[in-house]
Amino acid sequence: MSDAAPSGAPDTEVTNDALLDGRVLLRQPRSGFRAAIDTVLLAAAVPAAGGDRVLELGAGCGAAALCLARRVAGVHVTGIELQPALVRLAGENIRANGAQDAVDIMLGDIAAPLPPRVQGLFDCVLFNPPYLDAVRARPPADAARAAAHVEADTGLAAWIACAQATLRPKGMLTLIHRADRLDDVIAGLRARFGGITVFPLWPRAGQPARRVIVRARKGMATPLVLAPGLVLHEADGSYTAAADAVLRGAALEF
Repeated sequence: MSDAAPSGAPDTEVTNDALLDGRVLLRQPRSGFRAAIDTVLLAAAVPAAGGDRVLELGAGCGAAALCLARRVAGVHVTGIELQPALVRLAGENIRANGAQDAVDIMLGDIAAPLPPRVQGLFDCVLFNPPYLDAVRARPPADAARAAAHVEADTGLAAWIACAQATLRPKGMLTLIHRADRLDDVIAGLRARFGGITVFPLWPRAGQPARRVIVRARKGMATPLVLAPGLVLHEADGSYTAAADAVLRGAALEF
């Protein structure tokens, strides 16, 4: 996730980074939400194919959208993001990666009418929402970090409702969240989605999962499936071969 950079040195507010073994260049804020392994794993889990239309809610500076577009030729990813500064960075990143024909990220709010450019229904929707419950969390003092990590008053329900409204029938939602909030995720999905698959991300073999990826289909009624998941690290802290392949650009197979 690391230190290869687009042209120019990082300033005091923005860093130059790279994902997918350097194949996605990324300028991102030094504080607030920073794309890392969760972002890459989420993009790798989206079962999109060439020609599909994909919507990302809370697209940030474009990291997940660019990773998905780099992995799946012919996919088109539209993203909406609430923070204008991140939308500007996303535009820079799209141009730096030559992805103008594949990725389009604009200002938008999941709890408000979507921008006019967001037209029709999508084959896939993905999101990486704020992980902390607004009622129970202690917000960070930094406003950018608070917006990235703590839910707004509408909570997780608004993210799920927006995904349901923008997906075609049987379209696929893919999200990543904390494992200790899986009950909230499943409760929110039940009324609108079926075919739910929970994919745990194990830090090391034998340790409890801290994150889960969840996929669900709009309007389906098939039972929930608990997948084997992915072990991220070996005992010495290095990535497992399976995790390393995904971080270099492979799909995450459920």
